[in-house]
Amino acid sequence: MSDTIFITGLVIHARHGVMDHETEVGQRFVIDLELSADLSESSRTDRLADTVSYSNVVATATAAFKDTNHKLLERAAGAVAEAVLGAFPKISAVKVTVHKPHAPIAAIFDDVGIVLTRTRKV
Repeated sequence: MSDTIFITGLVIHARHGVMDHETEVGQRFVIDLELSADLSESSRTDRLADTVSYSNVVATATAAFKDTNHKLLERAAGAVAEAVLGAFPKISAVKVTVHKPHAPIAAIFDDVGIVLTRTRKV
């Protein structure tokens, strides 16, 4: 059985990108997370210890995303996925979406970004 915890619209200022001004000034990124986990125990017990703390996931994802500057969103998202899977054994898979709404692209657009999914190695 796999259930889903989701966190959407997490706004983080970070310095990812290949252009100098992106690493100097930084910009706003938006992260969405989907966490696969068996929530059957916590749905019966109503105990935080039996689930995954949203607050702790946000803190872990935020630190992983902004503590190191990466050129590629793929690497930044990979760092988030690795940190979340490493910190929370109850999570079997994580889907990380990173939006870069102010990407330096000479076009009018609503959003660009990447989505990656990582599963726990058994």
